[in-house]
Amino acid sequence: MAEAGPGCTRGSMAEQRRRVKTFLYTEGFLKELETSLSSERMDTYRRVTRGDIERAALLYTWNTVVSGAFYGPLQGLEVALRNAMHRQIGRSYGATWYKNPNAGLDDGCRARIAKAKLRLRRDGYAVSPSQIVAVLPFGFWVSLLGPGGQIRGSDYRANYEMTLWRPALRKVFPYCKTLTRRQAHKPLNYLRMLRNRIAHHEPIFARNLRKDHQSILKVTGWISPPTREWIEHHSRVPALLKTPKDKMGIYF
Repeated sequence: MAEAGPGCTRGSMAEQRRRVKTFLYTEGFLKELETSLSSERMDTYRRVTRGDIERAALLYTWNTVVSGAFYGPLQGLEVALRNAMHRQIGRSYGATWYKNPNAGLDDGCRARIAKAKLRLRRDGYAVSPSQIVAVLPFGFWVSLLGPGGQIRGSDYRANYEMTLWRPALRKVFPYCKTLTRRQAHKPLNYLRMLRNRIAHHEPIFARNLRKDHQSILKVTGWISPPTREWIEHHSRVPALLKTPKDKMGIYF
């Protein structure tokens, strides 16, 4: 049984569920809702429901709810990943490894680091390693598992296999010792795309969400089995995936 959240008793939760179940999607309401959300956005859902705008609205609601449920697992993975990567690269290149030329960061990474520093200064925060790690986006960390891109002022491309993976990043995943850089990058890059779709309020209902959830757990387990266990225990995703998209006894 789900626990009541702050300021919300079990009785009020039940009442909220009843209100959602009896929500009336009148013709006028659906027209206003489509105007508010935009017909272009709703078209994606309408195509799936064969033009039924009420079922499209229910599917949109389901997509919103399940997107929210993925936030916690993705956050757990992202924080575990970036902290482990920062820790291991720091052991090879120092706490301010992002300034160390021996780390061989490419132009794209350097630009993101410069942007992170600018944001911290603008918001009045110290430009410290811990703050920079917190501000850098998920895509930055995933890119460090790629091959590496162009380095300005050089005829060479970055070689992350040699400068990052072998001396440092392979140690980020101590519970999968046979893992290669490419094998680590592939699922994380796919999850990066899922995260971005959620962040930009895009549809995710057509993805294999069960596989996505299992991938989050699997990759987190490579880093820290206790963190995987914690995510799995608290995740709402499996229960939501069992809920038919046209049976919206869900509230958010």
